[in-house]
Amino acid sequence: MGDYSKALEFYEKSHKILEKALPSNHPDLAQSYNNIGAVYNYMGDYSKALEFYEKSHKIYENALPSNHPNLATSYNNIGLAYFGKGDYSKALSFLEKALSIRQKSLPSTHSLIKETKDNIDHVKKK
Repeated sequence: MGDYSKALEFYEKSHKILEKALPSNHPDLAQSYNNIGAVYNYMGDYSKALEFYEKSHKIYENALPSNHPNLATSYNNIGLAYFGKGDYSKALSFLEKALSIRQKSLPSTHSLIKETKDNIDHVKKK
Protein backbone atom coordinates (compact mmCIF):
# COMPACT_ATOMS: atom_id res chain seq x y z
CA MET A 1 0.00 0.00 0.00
CA GLY A 2 1.23 3.45 -0.86
CA ASP A 3 1.88 6.39 1.39
CA TYR A 4 -1.27 8.28 0.45
CA SER A 5 -0.81 11.09 2.94
CA LYS A 6 2.61 11.84 1.46
CA ALA A 7 1.22 11.70 -2.08
CA LEU A 8 -1.58 14.04 -1.05
CA GLU A 9 0.89 16.46 0.49
CA PHE A 10 2.92 16.66 -2.71
CA TYR A 11 -0.11 16.89 -4.99
CA GLU A 12 -1.48 19.74 -2.87
CA LYS A 13 1.85 21.59 -2.99
CA SER A 14 1.97 21.13 -6.73
CA HIS A 15 -1.61 22.32 -7.05
CA LYS A 16 -0.87 25.54 -5.15
CA ILE A 17 1.96 26.29 -7.57
CA LEU A 18 -0.30 25.64 -10.55
CA GLU A 19 -3.02 27.89 -9.11
CA LYS A 20 -0.54 30.76 -8.97
CA ALA A 21 0.87 30.14 -12.44
CA LEU A 22 -2.21 29.26 -14.49
CA PRO A 23 -5.66 30.67 -15.18
CA SER A 24 -8.42 29.02 -13.15
CA ASN A 25 -9.82 27.24 -16.21
CA HIS A 26 -6.57 25.65 -17.38
CA PRO A 27 -6.70 21.89 -18.11
CA ASP A 28 -3.52 21.34 -16.08
CA LEU A 29 -5.45 22.48 -13.00
CA ALA A 30 -8.13 19.96 -13.87
CA GLN A 31 -5.49 17.23 -14.01
CA SER A 32 -4.17 18.36 -10.65
CA TYR A 33 -7.65 18.18 -9.10
CA ASN A 34 -8.04 14.75 -10.66
CA ASN A 35 -4.77 13.55 -9.12
CA ILE A 36 -5.85 14.71 -5.67
CA GLY A 37 -9.22 13.03 -6.18
CA ALA A 38 -7.50 9.80 -7.15
CA VAL A 39 -5.55 9.74 -3.90
CA TYR A 40 -8.75 10.19 -1.91
CA ASN A 41 -10.36 7.46 -4.01
CA TYR A 42 -7.50 5.06 -3.23
CA MET A 43 -7.88 5.94 0.44
CA GLY A 44 -11.56 5.01 0.27
CA ASP A 45 -12.76 8.57 0.94
CA TYR A 46 -15.16 8.61 -2.00
CA SER A 47 -16.97 11.79 -0.99
CA LYS A 48 -13.71 13.73 -0.92
CA ALA A 49 -12.64 12.08 -4.18
CA LEU A 50 -15.90 13.21 -5.79
CA GLU A 51 -15.32 16.76 -4.59
CA PHE A 52 -12.02 16.92 -6.47
CA TYR A 53 -13.17 14.89 -9.46
CA GLU A 54 -16.10 17.28 -9.91
CA LYS A 55 -13.80 20.33 -9.77
CA SER A 56 -11.66 18.68 -12.41
CA HIS A 57 -14.68 17.80 -14.52
CA LYS A 58 -16.05 21.34 -14.45
CA ILE A 59 -12.80 22.69 -15.89
CA TYR A 60 -12.61 19.97 -18.52
CA GLU A 61 -16.21 20.59 -19.58
CA ASN A 62 -15.46 24.26 -20.17
CA ALA A 63 -11.98 23.88 -21.66
CA LEU A 64 -12.20 20.79 -23.86
CA PRO A 65 -14.35 19.57 -26.74
CA SER A 66 -17.19 17.28 -25.66
CA ASN A 67 -15.50 14.21 -27.17
CA HIS A 68 -12.06 14.73 -25.61
CA PRO A 69 -10.54 11.62 -23.98
CA ASN A 70 -9.73 13.55 -20.78
CA LEU A 71 -13.43 14.29 -20.37
CA ALA A 72 -14.10 10.56 -20.69
CA THR A 73 -11.52 9.86 -17.99
CA SER A 74 -13.24 12.41 -15.80
CA TYR A 75 -16.63 10.71 -16.26
CA ASN A 76 -14.99 7.35 -15.57
CA ASN A 77 -13.38 8.53 -12.34
CA ILE A 78 -16.59 10.11 -11.09
CA GLY A 79 -18.40 6.86 -11.91
CA LEU A 80 -15.88 4.82 -9.96
CA ALA A 81 -16.19 7.12 -6.95
CA TYR A 82 -19.98 6.72 -7.01
CA PHE A 83 -19.43 2.98 -7.25
CA GLY A 84 -17.25 3.17 -4.15
CA LYS A 85 -20.04 5.03 -2.37
CA GLY A 86 -22.51 2.34 -3.37
CA ASP A 87 -24.54 4.64 -5.64
CA TYR A 88 -24.67 2.23 -8.56
CA SER A 89 -27.19 4.10 -10.71
CA LYS A 90 -25.03 7.25 -10.72
CA ALA A 91 -21.93 5.15 -11.26
CA LEU A 92 -23.51 3.51 -14.29
CA SER A 93 -24.63 6.83 -15.73
CA PHE A 94 -21.15 8.34 -15.56
CA LEU A 95 -19.43 5.20 -16.82
CA GLU A 96 -21.77 5.05 -19.81
CA LYS A 97 -20.89 8.67 -20.65
CA ALA A 98 -17.21 7.75 -20.46
CA LEU A 99 -17.75 4.77 -22.74
CA SER A 100 -19.66 6.85 -25.28
CA ILE A 101 -16.84 9.38 -25.57
CA ARG A 102 -14.15 6.72 -25.67
CA GLN A 103 -15.93 4.80 -28.43
CA LYS A 104 -16.10 7.99 -30.50
CA SER A 105 -12.57 9.25 -29.84
CA LEU A 106 -10.41 6.13 -29.55
CA PRO A 107 -9.71 3.12 -31.78
CA SER A 108 -12.14 0.27 -31.12
CA THR A 109 -9.31 -1.91 -29.81
CA HIS A 110 -8.08 0.64 -27.27
CA SER A 111 -7.63 -0.75 -23.76
CA LEU A 112 -9.60 2.10 -22.16
CA ILE A 113 -12.73 1.02 -24.03
CA LYS A 114 -12.40 -2.50 -22.65
CA GLU A 115 -11.63 -1.15 -19.18
CA THR A 116 -14.74 1.03 -19.24
CA LYS A 117 -16.91 -1.86 -20.43
CA ASP A 118 -15.49 -3.99 -17.62
CA ASN A 119 -16.29 -1.23 -15.11
CA ILE A 120 -19.87 -1.07 -16.42
CA ASP A 121 -20.23 -4.85 -16.18
CA HIS A 122 -18.93 -4.72 -12.62
CA VAL A 123 -21.51 -2.07 -11.66
CA LYS A 124 -24.33 -4.01 -13.32
CA LYS A 125 -23.49 -7.05 -11.20
CA LYS A 126 -24.20 -5.09 -8.01
